[in-house]
Amino acid sequence: MRKSRAETAETRRRIVEVAADAFRANGIHATGLADVMAAAGLSHGGFYRHFESKEQLVAEACEAGLAGIVESLEAAAHGREGEEGFNALVDAYLSTAHRDAPANGCPFASMGSELARSDDATRAVASRGFDELVEMLAKRTAAPDAPDASEAPLDRSRAAFAVAAMVGALTMSRIIADPEASASLLADVKQHIETI
Repeated sequence: MRKSRAETAETRRRIVEVAADAFRANGIHATGLADVMAAAGLSHGGFYRHFESKEQLVAEACEAGLAGIVESLEAAAHGREGEEGFNALVDAYLSTAHRDAPANGCPFASMGSELARSDDATRAVASRGFDELVEMLAKRTAAPDAPDASEAPLDRSRAAFAVAAMVGALTMSRIIADPEASASLLADVKQHIETI
């Protein structure tokens, strides 16, 4: 029995969602296609009905993961503008809750070094995601009379620095074995970002 287009699209969405979580939790190279398909409740053989390659799945999973972190951060800053919104985004990103949930967090902190060695399509998706995070922060640092964040290079520069520092701090906080030292790193970087 053939599946409808809607069912096929839903199956593909489920595979991407499962893969996004698995890649962030375990890494791209440590996660096999059979693992992803099993977690999605499907057989390994069905993978190629939906994707041409693992690289295509990685790109789509990265895109889904980045959309998820943007949505999560926007929710954390909901109703807050300017510096208050900027600080809410930084606080949410540099939290111990985010540190402790890599499968649901930022793909850059979970698989950044693997993304750097990925194919061009995946790196393009990651680049767009980075730009989106920067713009999200930049629009909260722009002067009230600035028409938009892209016309305020200092705000964009500050936001790019903040995103890079946040990703690095979250990554290192996951590496540091001592939970107190890890939390202290997050707090220190948060304090520095909020003063720039």
